[in-house]
Parts: sequence; structure tokens; C-alpha cells
Amino acid sequence: MGSSRFSGDETAPFFGFLGAAAALVFSCMGAAYGTAKSGVGVASMGVMRPELVMKSIVPVVMAGVLGIYGLIIAVIISTGINPKTKSYYLFDGYAHLSSGLACGLAGLSAGMAIGIVGDAGVRANAQQPKLFVGMILILIFAEALALYGLIVGIILSSRAGQSRAE
Repeated sequence: MGSSRFSGDETAPFFGFLGAAAALVFSCMGAAYGTAKSGVGVASMGVMRPELVMKSIVPVVMAGVLGIYGLIIAVIISTGINPKTKSYYLFDGYAHLSSGLACGLAGLSAGMAIGIVGDAGVRANAQQPKLFVGMILILIFAEALALYGLIVGIILSSRAGQSRAE
């Protein structure tokens, strides 16, 4: 009966893997929404001003980067989960879950902002070219939101493994 003792940490990897999945899924949802929404704007604008299509592809590219942020955190988290070689406690699982949620939800919200601004921005840029710099600045600030989530996700995932001295 001594070898089947339940310490409460057997479920910890579940939370870690959930964090990795949340980072990737939510970031990719933001990337997909941003790409689709701003892509519709680019297509609509391309009918009026086809020479501006390549210049207006910036929001689509910026939205695509959001998925990479989620991939980075998912890889960091998944490489940190190996209960066979090192003890993995609930603290570690919760640290990885919060890391994934921070990055994933920040990526989702940034993707929504990039999609809406990209759609309206490229359409407005077709009518008034002076709006291009302003649109790019707004897109940069929207992308920064996801970058904040990536930074916080890295910090939180680095806290895993610090719960107990080994």
C-alpha cells in the first residue's frame, strides 16, 4: 500500500499540457481572425485600388505572427513537462497553465484588434493614402499586446520547477 500513495500531484501534467494547448489554440484563433478580417478588407480594397494590395498586406502578416507566439510558449511548456526525470508538482502545472492562458488570450485579443483595424485601415487607406502611417502605428500597438502576453508567459513558465527544493 505504500507504493500506491496519492500525493495529489499525479494530475499536475494535465494542467501543464492544458496550458500548452491553450497558448497554441487561443493564439491561432487570434491569428486566424486577424488574417480573415483584414484579408476581407484587402480583397475589398483591391477592387478599387489594385496597386495598393501588396502595401496593404501588412495586417495579414502581423496577424500571422500571433500564432508563432503561441507556438513558442507551447514548446517551452511541453519541454518542461517530464515527470519521469524530474518531479512535476501542481505548482508547476498551474504555472504552465497560467503561462499558456496569458499568452493565448493576449494573442486572441491582439488578433481581434489587428483584424478590425486592418479591415478598416486598408479600406480607408485606399481612399486617403495619408492614413497609412497611422494604421501601421495602431497595428504595432495591437501587436504589442500579444508580445506582452508572450513575455509574461515566458516569465510564468520559468517559475515552474521552483515549487520545492530538490
